[in-house]
Amino acid sequence: MHHVALLRAVNVGGNSTIKMAELRGLGERLGYVGVKTLLQSGNLIFDTDEADTQALERSWEHAVEAQFGVRTTFLVRTAAQWQALIAANPFATEAKEDPSHLLVLLTRDAIAKADVDALRAAVKAREYMAAGERCLYVVYPDGIGTSKLTAKLIEHHLGTKVTGRNWNTVMKLAE
Repeated sequence: MHHVALLRAVNVGGNSTIKMAELRGLGERLGYVGVKTLLQSGNLIFDTDEADTQALERSWEHAVEAQFGVRTTFLVRTAAQWQALIAANPFATEAKEDPSHLLVLLTRDAIAKADVDALRAAVKAREYMAAGERCLYVVYPDGIGTSKLTAKLIEHHLGTKVTGRNWNTVMKLAE
C-alpha cells in the first residue's frame, strides 16, 4: 500500500536538519519499500502493508528521534486518502491559476467546524480557507511569507499539529 508522509518543520531555516538520503535509508531499515523523498523539506513516499497511519506516524517519529536526535511530527496518509484530499479541494480555480499560493495543511487530528470558524475570525487579512478530512485548505493571495496566518496561529486555533505543502508539491507527491 502506498503512503505519503510529510515531516513538520524539518530542513526549514536551517533547523532540524535531516539529509533526505539518510531518511530514505532509515525507512528501508524500518522495512518500508520504495522509500523516496521529494525536495528537501521532508516529503516521503513509501510502501508498507500497514494501514494504520497513526501507527506509521509514531513509528517514523520514534525512529527519527532515535537515529537523528530530531523530534518532529510526521503526518501520514494512504495514497487513497491523498487522492481524496486532492479530489475534495474546494479551490479548483486557485489550484489551476495560482497553485503556489494554495496550501494544504495536513492535521494530526480531525478539526471541528467551530475551531475553523474561530481561526477564520482571527484572520484579518485576505487569506481564506476551508476544512477537509484532517486537513485545511488555505489560499494566501498575497503570499505566505508575510502572512499573519502562520502555522503557530493555525495550530493554536485548531488544537492540533499541522504541516502544509503548496498545491504544486501536493500534485508532485500524487504522481
